[in-house]
Amino acid sequence: MNEKTETDAFPDRLSTNPSSPYYNEELLSRDVGIRFKGAEKTNVEEYCISEGWIRVTAGNAKDRFGNPLTIKVHGPVEPYFRDKA
Repeated sequence: MNEKTETDAFPDRLSTNPSSPYYNEELLSRDVGIRFKGAEKTNVEEYCISEGWIRVTAGNAKDRFGNPLTIKVHGPVEPYFRDKA
């Protein structure tokens, strides 16, 4: 019933920043969720499955270009598609 197809495969790295080479608008439009260490995270900017890390925003802090500051956190990463039900 819920068979994984090639369209359900996640890339090793994915970013929400449009200026990143790992940005994929088509995949992000399908509402990707991230489980990190078993807990759902909603503030993930980028992830890497093979290296086992995520980048999360660090509060409301901004860098000198106005982009949110991020912190790299290591652990098991599980991307999934949220149900739109």
